[in-house]
Amino acid sequence: MPKLTFYPLGNADCCLMDLANGKKLLFDYANTRCANDETDKRIDLPTELRNNLQAARKSDFDVVAFSHLDHDHTCGASEFFYFEHDKKYQSEDRIKIAEMWVPAAVLIEKRDTLGDEHKIIQAEARHRLCTKKGIRVFSRPGLLKDWLESRGMTLDEVCHLITDAGQVVPGFSREEDGVEFFVHSPFAKRLNECEVVDRNSDSLVLQVTFDNYGTETKVILAADSPYDVLSDMVDVTRWHNREERLEWDVVKLPHHCSYLSLGPEKGKNKTEPVPNVKWLFEDQGRAGGIIVSTSCPIPMEDTDQPPHRQAANYHRDNVSNKDGEFCVTMEFPSVAKPEPLVIEITGLGAKVLKRNRSGAATVTGVSAPRAG
Repeated sequence: MPKLTFYPLGNADCCLMDLANGKKLLFDYANTRCANDETDKRIDLPTELRNNLQAARKSDFDVVAFSHLDHDHTCGASEFFYFEHDKKYQSEDRIKIAEMWVPAAVLIEKRDTLGDEHKIIQAEARHRLCTKKGIRVFSRPGLLKDWLESRGMTLDEVCHLITDAGQVVPGFSREEDGVEFFVHSPFAKRLNECEVVDRNSDSLVLQVTFDNYGTETKVILAADSPYDVLSDMVDVTRWHNREERLEWDVVKLPHHCSYLSLGPEKGKNKTEPVPNVKWLFEDQGRAGGIIVSTSCPIPMEDTDQPPHRQAANYHRDNVSNKDGEFCVTMEFPSVAKPEPLVIEITGLGAKVLKRNRSGAATVTGVSAPRAG
């Protein structure tokens, strides 16, 4: 059975996607736990993922996607993964990546703006693109063309490794994998106009459609997109009359429940989203929808950094109107003892897996089935 697993990492992202055929895809990786602090409630991510692979008798992930090069999406990656560009990252205990997914911004961002960990990930992505294997790049801005030409390559040589917004990712199909990935962002147009990487605005946003015997369950993985990018996504999708590409049963909220993914003003008690974002969250979500905030517990008071209580109040009200669930990774199943949040994808929709007092697994939050 397909499932999504979101890990309690504080304000940080990592989502493991298990497909019905045994393939494993990892979206972001942030080992944020302080190993020397016994009171740290964040999960030991490398141990958790190694145990998961071992139980599945696998030594690698079929896909590892880095939505963008911020610390809360990449922390510890250079210590965990086997990277092909340098032998110092190739010990036997490292986890291999069959295919690496990155937005074009990862390749073209200037190295003097990157931290050491991000330089390593960038070097790996560049190596894979230059050797033309084991990578998928999203968007083809002019700066990528320039970068390739500076290395004696042309865009045509690697176009089969590039997927643009508005396209379906090759290599996965509903027939063989029970899943389809549709790309919403990044936009080449934004980078061509700005010529400066904005990691959040240029991050990878996908709609994932699971097909379980004709029943569709749709998931939006929104990286750290701000409200203006989400609004542009809505405009473009509507212009192409493809509103179904923004339907959702599960949403991974952008940027740890920040109000800036809804609108420019935080609000006193509840953030009011801009019209397009309001339509996305309210009109495109189905009954029983599940919203996931990969974040610290929602505070009672105002805070400068996310999560913001005003944004959380909006999302809680929205899913309440849909008989759905608002889940916070560092609150699930309790603030005192957070555990991985598992959402199963079944023929009856998306279900949050919970445990009863005896420790047995139960499911809640079943979204209504939708025929494909």
